[in-house]
Amino acid sequence: MIGVGGICVRSPPCQGSSGLLREQSVWLCCCRVACKHWLCCQLCPWSGSGPITFTLGNEILGLEPDNNFQSPDAEVYMHFMRSHCCYDAVPTSCKLVVFDTTLEIKKAFVALVANGVRAAPLWDSKMQSFVGMLTITDFINILHRYYRSPLVQIYEVEEHKIETWREVYLQGSFKPLVYISPSDSLFDAVYSLIKHKIHRLPVIEPISGNVLHILTHKRILKFLHIFGSTIPKPRFLKKTVQELCVGTFRDVAVVPENAPVYAALEIFVDRRVSALPVVNAAGQVVGLYSRFDVIHLAAQKTYNNLDISVREALRQRTVCLEGVLTCYPHETMEDIIDRIAEEQVHRLVLVDENRYPRGIVSLSDILQALVLTPAGIDALNS
Repeated sequence: MIGVGGICVRSPPCQGSSGLLREQSVWLCCCRVACKHWLCCQLCPWSGSGPITFTLGNEILGLEPDNNFQSPDAEVYMHFMRSHCCYDAVPTSCKLVVFDTTLEIKKAFVALVANGVRAAPLWDSKMQSFVGMLTITDFINILHRYYRSPLVQIYEVEEHKIETWREVYLQGSFKPLVYISPSDSLFDAVYSLIKHKIHRLPVIEPISGNVLHILTHKRILKFLHIFGSTIPKPRFLKKTVQELCVGTFRDVAVVPENAPVYAALEIFVDRRVSALPVVNAAGQVVGLYSRFDVIHLAAQKTYNNLDISVREALRQRTVCLEGVLTCYPHETMEDIIDRIAEEQVHRLVLVDENRYPRGIVSLSDILQALVLTPAGIDALNS
C-alpha cells in the first residue's frame, strides 16, 4: 500500500516527520553519422550499419584552448554562486517523493512515473536515515542486468524490494548518500553534482534530517538565468561555442534509429551518458533517446520487449518530452544558455548545416565553464 503525506519546505520541519516516513512507503510532498572527412566511427555490432561513437578532432572544429574563463570579468558567475545558498534555489512550490527501502521495485518506478519525478530519496526504517537515491539509472541497470538473464526472469525482479536490489547490485559496496545542506553555497552544489557525476543532489536540513528539495543542474542554471540578469555579463558569453570549446566533441555516443532499445541501454550503462542522439542511415540526427525515455517503459509495461527499435520506442512515447534540440558551432554561448533555460532541456546536440552530429553541449559542460573553471577547478574531468 502506498501512503501519501506532505510537509511544507518553506515552513519549519513538522515534528514527527521521521515517524511519518516509517509508516509509509511513498511520501509525497506537494508544496507550493556522418561525413567521412571528419568522422571516425565504430560500426554498430547489432545491425552492421550506423555509428555508435564518433570522435571529432579539435583541429577540425577549429577548437583551441581558450583563456576567456580566466579573465576577471569571467568570475562573476563564480562569485554569484558563492554568495547564494542552496535554500535560495529551493522553489516555493515543488513535489517530493520519498520511498521506503521495503517498497517493491515495480511499485517504486510506477510511482515515479505517476508523480512525474525522476528520482526519490530512500528512507531506511531500520537505520532511521536516508541511505541513497532511487533513480532512472537503477531502472536501466535492472533491465540491463536481468532482461537476457537465463537464471532470473524480469517479472521475478519486479517483486524484489528496493533494499534487495541495493544488496544485489551494490554487493556490500554501499557509498554514503551525497547530499548538501540548505545553508551551503550553490557553488558547492555545482561542484558536488559535477564531481560525483550525479544528476540529483538532495538538500537535507541537518537538524531535522528532512529532505527539502532535490537540486539538479537544470534548477541551478534556471536560478542563474533568472537572477543572473542583475549582474554584469562576462564578455565570453558573446563568443561562440566553437571558440570557447564548451562541450563534448570526442568519442560521443550515438545510436542508430534501427538499433534495439536494449542496445541503447547497453550504451547508457557502459558509457554512463544520459542521452543518445539518434541518427538515420545517412548519419543525420533525427531524435534523442534519453534515460528518462526508459522510465516510461515501466508506465507502458513494455519493458519485456526491449528488442523494438529506438525509432519505434520514440514513436510510442505517450508524453511530450524534451525531444532533440540542436545548436551550431557558430552560435554564441549566451544564445545556447538562453535556449537550454527557456526550453528546459538538459543538453543540446551540436550539429553542422547538414544535421550531422558534431558534439554535445550539456548542463554539466556549461556549469563547469561558467562556475568552476574561473575558480581553477576542473571537476568535469577529475
